[in-house]
Amino acid sequence: MSKKRIDRINSLLQEVIAEVIRRDVNNPLVAKFVSVTRVDVSKDLRHAKVYISVIGTDLEKKHTLDALQSAAGFIAITSSKKVVLRFFPALRFVLDDSVDKHMRIEELLKEIHTEEKSRQKNDLGEDDDDAASANQQ
Repeated sequence: MSKKRIDRINSLLQEVIAEVIRRDVNNPLVAKFVSVTRVDVSKDLRHAKVYISVIGTDLEKKHTLDALQSAAGFIAITSSKKVVLRFFPALRFVLDDSVDKHMRIEELLKEIHTEEKSRQKNDLGEDDDDAASANQQ
């Protein structure tokens, strides 16, 4: 199957599954702030990994992931009514931690930038001290 077709199916399933989770899944364990970040369908269209991002504590993330995995059959059946495919893939939900990784990288870059500024100030302060002591001699 062509790469373009797989990409279109991934995009379509991402939209449909996100809508089904938002509208049709009424499980109190599913966090309010859940988003489907991407979907990867196998080449034979039999299996799909659904990457989700959850805003909340680690416990909320775990409960949401478990609840969505247990509702995977319901989500697949409801989604299959909105998407016409010969075979609707079996869904497997995976926690997408790329947002957390991105935030951690941003924190590290900010720390590096702050440290560089403090070092520049210290270097300038030392240069001024050296110049002042040279003028005194």
